[in-house]
Amino acid sequence: MDWKTFQALLSGVNKYSTAFGRIWLSVVFVFRVLVYVVAAERVWGDDQRDFDCNIKQPGCPNVCYDHFFPISHIRLWALQLIFVTCPSLMVVMHVKYRDERERKYRAKHGPDAKLYDDTGKKHGGLWWTYLLSLFAKTFIEVAFLYILHHIYDSFYLPRLVKCNIYPCPNQVDCYIGRPMEKRVFTYFMVGASAICIVLSICEIIYLIFKRVSSCVKRVQVNRGHGMAVYQPPYRDRDSSCTLPLHELEHKVAREPKDQLHPAAYKASLFMRASAPNLSLA
Repeated sequence: MDWKTFQALLSGVNKYSTAFGRIWLSVVFVFRVLVYVVAAERVWGDDQRDFDCNIKQPGCPNVCYDHFFPISHIRLWALQLIFVTCPSLMVVMHVKYRDERERKYRAKHGPDAKLYDDTGKKHGGLWWTYLLSLFAKTFIEVAFLYILHHIYDSFYLPRLVKCNIYPCPNQVDCYIGRPMEKRVFTYFMVGASAICIVLSICEIIYLIFKRVSSCVKRVQVNRGHGMAVYQPPYRDRDSSCTLPLHELEHKVAREPKDQLHPAAYKASLFMRASAPNLSLA
């Protein structure tokens, strides 16, 4: 496996990732890829040769080894690293697709024309691609942890295993080479995988929360622009009457009812009933 090419491909994801995505990529390279390349391959490089049984029956040690180690840790972790980083390449390919569309659009409409404000900004389809890649990474991580837990009981490697599978003539004892060292590396890789799962879940929550917050703000802004703010008139702006209400009331109070013309008295009562918001100042 060419790890340099692998790293070069994934390094482009950093440009389009959030803070959680950058931390996730750092954990993958530092605590998983480097540990895998530098140490883990050497620990499990000769595991079958170190698997020793107390019988030399031809085929018995091989059958027992295949029974207790159906999938090598090293090969399983290599598959996990490949599968878990493939969804991140979806984001890179989507950005490349946007760049190509932008190039064709500018070639057709002129160099100043723009189809996207920023081809790497997570809006529209790219946001959904990024979110789906996070769900895919989380699912793959959980699936490989379940497979490792199911094959190797609770990620535990015993020092002694007993085997009575054909062609072994009877139950034989087999010993695993360097079980403590392999157990430590297993727990370390499982812990790094669990940290990656937590980071992916945090990034999913962050993206959804940020999207919902922006949608709520946009709705509030649109509602604020769409609603006309009603301010009650300070004085008699919406009335043809130029006399303030308090002067009208004093005038009516000063003049007895019998001195007012009936039509004028009814008009004053109608004016007070039809214009209750007139200012008293």
